[in-house]
Amino acid sequence: MHAANPFRSGLETDRIPAPCVFVIFGASGDLSRRKLLPALYNLAVSRLLPPGMSIVGVSLREMGDEQYRATMHDAVAEFSRRKPIDEAVWDDFASRLFYESGKFEDPGTFARLRERLEQIDAASGTRGNRLYYLAVPPSTFAVINDNLAKAGLVAAPDDATRYTRIVVEKPFGRDLASANELNQSLHRVFDERQIFRIDHYLGKETVQNLVALRFGNAIFEPLWNRNHIDHVQITVAEDIGVEARGKFYEEAGATRDIVQNHLLQLLMVTAMEPPVAFKADEVRDEKVKVLRALKPIRGEDVARYTVRGQYGPGNFGGQPVLGYRQEANVSPASRVETFVAMKLEVDNWRFAGVPIYVRAGKRLAKRVTEISVHFKSVPHALLAQEGPLEPDVLVVRIQPDEGIGLRFVAKVPGPTMTLRPVTMDFRYGSTFGGSGPEAYERLILDAMLGDPTLFARADEVTAAWRFVTPILEGWARTPEVEPAAYAAGTWGPSAAFELLERDGRAWRRL
Repeated sequence: MHAANPFRSGLETDRIPAPCVFVIFGASGDLSRRKLLPALYNLAVSRLLPPGMSIVGVSLREMGDEQYRATMHDAVAEFSRRKPIDEAVWDDFASRLFYESGKFEDPGTFARLRERLEQIDAASGTRGNRLYYLAVPPSTFAVINDNLAKAGLVAAPDDATRYTRIVVEKPFGRDLASANELNQSLHRVFDERQIFRIDHYLGKETVQNLVALRFGNAIFEPLWNRNHIDHVQITVAEDIGVEARGKFYEEAGATRDIVQNHLLQLLMVTAMEPPVAFKADEVRDEKVKVLRALKPIRGEDVARYTVRGQYGPGNFGGQPVLGYRQEANVSPASRVETFVAMKLEVDNWRFAGVPIYVRAGKRLAKRVTEISVHFKSVPHALLAQEGPLEPDVLVVRIQPDEGIGLRFVAKVPGPTMTLRPVTMDFRYGSTFGGSGPEAYERLILDAMLGDPTLFARADEVTAAWRFVTPILEGWARTPEVEPAAYAAGTWGPSAAFELLERDGRAWRRL
């Protein structure tokens, strides 16, 4: 049997998934073009798709199978990590790629889909196995779920002859109430065991390697606690603006877009306890415990421990760039945050008293996602020299230049005891070579295998929103307070730096 284990090397697996039909709702959208079809094609190149597996795209746009295949050929050629496209692999892949047009609220769309799926089952031996991928806004989840059920396209979770699974994209709700509503909507049709809530950050190799670093090496885990760690920093920085997503960002903001999901996922992996086994529920149990242990930020604490920012005009790469309020589909008086910084505390035995500083934002100085663990200073200045010794820092780089670095103090060659920080650096590209699997490849394969380890469970989503919602409500109670302005191409507003300076600390230079 395949073990649910985040330590899997690349996409190596000891079994191929059972044949199935992969149905993409929203098949003509950007996510399908940029991520889903390239990921499926790359799995085909790696020979990890089961024989007979077929893909059916469902979307409003009118087109036939051949037009859809031609459109997706161009998308894969542009966005696949493997270039150029292997035409022989593509021809076989495209022969099992189909398209159905129709409205999601129209039962006739699902009647036609059922007929198409039955034809594929008969021709390709897919045995009634279905994996539905909702690459659509959450507002359409309920109508799709209900129409799938009415059309008889959902098997019972205990059906031994076939399976039905559904993958849903973020954002999963806007707050605690809406997330609970979405969960209830899904659970009307699907059992929790059939639901795979995807966050592509958990598919990234470096995020999983943080688990391996902590629990696979005896030198780190004994130090991973309040006795040795001074503080932790987590940064999710993007150098681009909202680009064509102004309408979405006006509704979401950086907190809903990045903090509630991606950033909290990184926090959970950083702070979780060792699970009793690397099985789905055991791993996810420990992640949820981290969220439940987060010290609440509500009331007056919202202003004290959180910072909101919004980028204004600036320069990037020597070129002038627009401010957020000048972007398309953005209100000229918008108070939506494009940057967030927070001081968090995990109030448990391991991390009590250890501040965790997090920040995420758009139009920052560079694109980088990293976790840095800052250890305490030496207790006694045995090797005294001018100025204090810099504490040791362990850095996990999620993107770009994925890898792990350890900064510590060493002696400079020479007759005197002169000390200087040095870095031991491990980079995935130079160590393992080549282009590794992208996050969507791993996660799609896991969904086909029925392995939910790297997907969010309902109680995890609820716990994340239970922490974030009071912060959003705190900001909403003071509408007169605008997000602090920062120039595009910088590291955010001054208040984000003051958040650490009050504690005698500073953001790590990136």
